[in-house]
Amino acid sequence: MRLSDCHNIDDFRRLARARLPWPVFDYIDGAADDEITKARNTGAFDEVDLVPDVLAGVAEIDTSCTIMGRKSGLPLMLSPTALQRAFHRDGERAVAKAAEKFGVWFGISSLATHSIEEIAALTGGPKLFQLYVHKDRGLNASMIERCQAANFDALALTVDTIVSGKRERCLRSGFTTPPRFTASALWSYATRPRWTLDYVFGPKFRLPNLDGHVQEGTGKAVSIQDYFNTMLDTGMDWDTAARIRQDWGGTFALKGVMSAADARRAVEIGADAIWISNHGGRQLDGSRAPFDQLREIVDAVGGEIEIVLDGGVRRGTHVLKSLAAGATAASGGRLYLYALAAAGQPGVERAVRILKEEIERGMRLMGVTSVDQLTPDRLRWR
Repeated sequence: MRLSDCHNIDDFRRLARARLPWPVFDYIDGAADDEITKARNTGAFDEVDLVPDVLAGVAEIDTSCTIMGRKSGLPLMLSPTALQRAFHRDGERAVAKAAEKFGVWFGISSLATHSIEEIAALTGGPKLFQLYVHKDRGLNASMIERCQAANFDALALTVDTIVSGKRERCLRSGFTTPPRFTASALWSYATRPRWTLDYVFGPKFRLPNLDGHVQEGTGKAVSIQDYFNTMLDTGMDWDTAARIRQDWGGTFALKGVMSAADARRAVEIGADAIWISNHGGRQLDGSRAPFDQLREIVDAVGGEIEIVLDGGVRRGTHVLKSLAAGATAASGGRLYLYALAAAGQPGVERAVRILKEEIERGMRLMGVTSVDQLTPDRLRWR
């Protein structure tokens, strides 16, 4: 299978599976416990139908919108994800360049494999930083100050990762950061020489945003589960979120909001946006899918705060359904991580181009010429 054979996100998943050692692929692909929530995140979109209009004159359409004060070429964001150089040697650099080419938002994680400063210098496109609140307050302050100095457009505080979900695929494979060559997976590494040579002979794997504060994940191999359970601040509360918003002083989002009550609290502390997200099903298995929860949150805070629907997005029609149900934009991580793992920057560009074409085709077939015409009357819930 080649990159040219990829015509949807699931095709990129298959190609990534063929090119990655299985512990690395399972880190991307896996989720918590029985992975019920992960499956539901995408399945939820099947419970609603689009109702198109015809004869609408759709020769010219506009897919652009404004998200958190920046114009975006598409109502689609590339969610921040950790450890990207474990999937491809170019990591976040490839994603940043692809996002800039299409004029869309992307984000980097506290656990990114390229630094805040490097990514800022690489792109003038809209970009955000995903903050994990560590027990080390000096580290939290350092990351915020570095993002301010680098002129990041927004900061997203992740609120759903007080402790790690039980990621059983990673427990079975022994996946760590940095990746280790375990005996059980040695054959898989040996039969993926392209990945293995890039990893062994490429730049040293590191997490530069943690420099000077944390050795784990760079100089010391650790599982993501152990990292989250030992390094992150389990005492984080609404006062913490309000203080971080004040310290940051710029556009501020909460990532991981799932209840209407929490959405209301986000409005009260002055957040600019919320991401309805369950961390790709990687935290609390059995939790609601973001799309299932979207209407309830829109009813509670719609019009008062921007709402990003994050999770399970695999098709352009999923984006259209999200907007019609009241979201400002849709977002996803695996939708581009599979493509990054499969083919680096060309893979990410092809994945985003496919989704762009699906959004454009879907808008024309829906009889809409701009994304603000995607309103609730365009949907029917089963």
